[in-house]
Amino acid sequence: MVDQGGSALSERARCLLSTLVQRHVRDGQPVASRTLLRDSGLDVSPATVRNCLAELERAGYVQSPHTSAGRVPTQLGYRLFVDHLLTYEPLGQAELATLSRRLRGEDTHHTVDSASDVLAGLTRLAGVASRPRRDVGCVREIRFLRLGSYRVLAILVLNEDEVQNRFIDTERDFSDAELERIGNYLSYQFAGQDLGAVRRQLIADMQLEQAHMDELMRSAMDVATRVLAEREPPDDGYVITGETNLMTFRELSDVDRLKALFDAFSRKQDILHLLDRCLDADGVRVFIGHECGDDAFDGVSLVTSTYSAEDGVLGVLGVFGPTRMAYERVVPIVEATAGLLGHALNPRS
Repeated sequence: MVDQGGSALSERARCLLSTLVQRHVRDGQPVASRTLLRDSGLDVSPATVRNCLAELERAGYVQSPHTSAGRVPTQLGYRLFVDHLLTYEPLGQAELATLSRRLRGEDTHHTVDSASDVLAGLTRLAGVASRPRRDVGCVREIRFLRLGSYRVLAILVLNEDEVQNRFIDTERDFSDAELERIGNYLSYQFAGQDLGAVRRQLIADMQLEQAHMDELMRSAMDVATRVLAEREPPDDGYVITGETNLMTFRELSDVDRLKALFDAFSRKQDILHLLDRCLDADGVRVFIGHECGDDAFDGVSLVTSTYSAEDGVLGVLGVFGPTRMAYERVVPIVEATAGLLGHALNPRS
């Protein structure tokens, strides 16, 4: 049985695994036992190193390619390294200041796009960022403005000062007074609630209470349900930049391999689902290989962190790269960029 936490491994074996991963990340080649002995700094014999490597191989953390006497990490080996052996230094003040200056945008979408570009440029990997979801926000006020027969502008005031405008076609022609009454009713009912919770409550109310509503309230609930059911267009759910950076890595440079990987990037719902899995995570998360949920990501890792403002988590950003990536460098860059992006999007900052 594989010990996924590595607790059954000796300290020497853990040290050698850490050294092996770092050396393989740097060179991309199988690592020989004599190289490990030199790089690890352990005061042991070559026979001890070979015994430790055999221990790691039996546990499933390293393997020997058929054409080489050296070893390479397995996906399980990378998992142990990332979870228990990885150490890194947070970015310094000068690096943070430089990073902050590069996060510029005219609005939320441009700023998030800028963060993805920055990550791709700094890591030489593929940057990815989910844009803030419409579900993230606290309802402050809902107003309606009559634009003409059967045409209404819905004005949603969220959080402290975020305003969203949505145009809808209605099944009946509302008067200005009716729209004011509807807006007042909905604002009273739902002010202070999370937008997603409001949507779910509206749907439930429509199903359970229609028979007890007068005609105007039934129309009001129908209009509100349609307004709040609006979603971000699929193309606006996330941004990926720097995909061509991945072509520089030998293990990803095969044409068929790249085609499958880029095709996976284009499956928007799959990518959004993967990023959504990170929304409840505290700090940095690392998905390795099949943990990303698609065969196309075999040999690929995703390093992510949520970005937040005063009202809570807004989205997720990170980088896609080969499993053989410099985690000790990538992790602090992703972590710092997420913190700075949240600060940039906070209206009070």
